[in-house]
Amino acid sequence: QEALALPGLAPAQGAAKADKTSLKLADPLKDSASPGESTLADQTDVAITAYNTNRALVRDRRIIKLLPGEMTLKFMDVAAQIMPETVSLKSVSSPGDLQILEQNYEYDLMSQTSLMEKYVGKSVRLVNKSNDMSFVEESATLLSNNDGPIYKIGDDIYLGHPGSVVLPEIPDELIAKPSLIWLLNNAGTDHEVEVTYMTNGVSWKADYVATLSKDEKTIDLEGWVTLTNESGAQYTNAQLKLVAGDVNVVEPMPFANMMRAGAAMEMKVMDAAAPMQQEAFGEYHLYTLPRRTTIKQNQTKQVSLLRADGAAVTKVYEFRGPGHYYTQLTPSQPEHIGVTLKLKNEEANKLGMPLPAGIMRVYQEDSTGMLQFSGEDSVKHTPKDEEITLRLGNAFDVMGERTQTEFNVVGVNVHQSSYKIVLRNHKDTAVTVDVVESIPGDWKILEASHPHVKKDAQTAVFSIPVPVDGEVELTYQAQVRF
Repeated sequence: QEALALPGLAPAQGAAKADKTSLKLADPLKDSASPGESTLADQTDVAITAYNTNRALVRDRRIIKLLPGEMTLKFMDVAAQIMPETVSLKSVSSPGDLQILEQNYEYDLMSQTSLMEKYVGKSVRLVNKSNDMSFVEESATLLSNNDGPIYKIGDDIYLGHPGSVVLPEIPDELIAKPSLIWLLNNAGTDHEVEVTYMTNGVSWKADYVATLSKDEKTIDLEGWVTLTNESGAQYTNAQLKLVAGDVNVVEPMPFANMMRAGAAMEMKVMDAAAPMQQEAFGEYHLYTLPRRTTIKQNQTKQVSLLRADGAAVTKVYEFRGPGHYYTQLTPSQPEHIGVTLKLKNEEANKLGMPLPAGIMRVYQEDSTGMLQFSGEDSVKHTPKDEEITLRLGNAFDVMGERTQTEFNVVGVNVHQSSYKIVLRNHKDTAVTVDVVESIPGDWKILEASHPHVKKDAQTAVFSIPVPVDGEVELTYQAQVRF
């Protein structure tokens, strides 16, 4: 009786038959006649499609040895952050011969804590060394594992143990790796199968490096894709695709025991010689790496997206009004004027590839030829033939000052305001400053010292040339009906 209570020891033959029958009725996956396993050693191909939403679609092909009839298949080496509800299994070699009866995802991973929890209330062995270096062993019952183990040896209770704990076996419900387990009905023999599933923990973003020429009229542009894999699996020699666009997803409730690996991230930069190829995919764009690559767990990888040399760019200085000052205001202080780069994403400008959203960083050479950082801005998904606008910051040597010189109420909800805008350029080159005035309501410019363009229903733009180390004064009067 005492031996029968110990884990790992077989019960009597009659009891085994009864237990096996009841186990099979309760869970056929635990007692199939021909259990099988599949690891990465069986893999023939793997492809991964990553989305902007921190998830990816994995296609895993393997050749698996299967016996005819009903059996279980343990499909190991899948992502730890797999979304079980998205899993699909099909036979590529003989689609009609393989039928899925049941599917499970097991993620109760083996660890010191989980092993100890499974043995609460059971017998274990405690091994210790005495002073003369001989081994001392005691049989004990693990009473609890909360805030440290508690053992009972005879009539004594031990809080912790200085030696080692020896367990008789690994419980069946604990596994070393997350696994998909199928109960299958196989009419043939061996199969090449394809398993597809979505997983969290795979993310990518686009980053761009733009080198501005000394005359500030052209840029050399490099695009990089930065891919991060924290899904809990490695994808060896994989075909990599990326989807750019706003794919709608429904965020699920947190999945129990989805553990994120805590190892340090590895950074790997790939050769820029073979940029990614893009194609339209529904309402999105699909980017394909033309070669296969290995994506390790806890790795950040960069691959080349594009390269364009000598793309034309326009540098714009903008002095923007706040848009709410067409009432009576107090005087304002001088401001540094904003700097913007604009370029057209078109083939005629040596570009023309749909650009996924990301951060574009701009560099310029100093007097010694060293590249220095000039500013950065985020860009949205940009189709071909659209304009890219990069706001780099504020110019140190170009200033603007706005003063309201007159304010009158000339009718019901009708105001007239006069302004003086002084632009000062302390650079050793001439600049053109766009004074961008956002005017609400029904408006018109009554008089102005410089011409303007009505950009839209609420915007007037004055383009003012400012000479080297010079100053220009813009005056205008606007009538606004609210």
